[in-house]
Amino acid sequence: MHKGALGHKREEIVVQIKNKEKTVNKYESYIPIKNAVKKLNIWKDEGAEIFYLTSCKKSEDISQIQKVLQNHGFPKGKLLYRQKNEEYRDVAEKLNPNILIEDDCESIGGADEMTITHIKPDIKKKIKSISVKEFGGIDHLPENIQNLLSYNNIS
Repeated sequence: MHKGALGHKREEIVVQIKNKEKTVNKYESYIPIKNAVKKLNIWKDEGAEIFYLTSCKKSEDISQIQKVLQNHGFPKGKLLYRQKNEEYRDVAEKLNPNILIEDDCESIGGADEMTITHIKPDIKKKIKSISVKEFGGIDHLPENIQNLLSYNNIS
């Protein structure tokens, strides 16, 4: 999340995004949400292959996001982004993950903006989709990958 979100409640952060708070586009200063790094490292240690999907498209912004991941100790994983004329669903369909964890896109329109919403039905049925509250973090998700696969997604 953007640095300006630090110390604010989730609902306040959503408003910051809508109001284009000054640190929203300063990707180099982004910080992890709660204990996300710890949780992702646990999953990685269990054998999960981690992929990150950024909204950034410019190479300099993508580089900044990569540095944030490295500097904060996120587990190694491939940083994915949309190429010219690609939508998020295109990236996700190519990847075809077992599990797709994404936020509920509250600040930009909700479920209609989520990646899983637009994935082709035949691919979607093979993906365990987990939606989390935007800026709510992933701390509440199971640490065990098998439990994550059977997680009852109620957000």
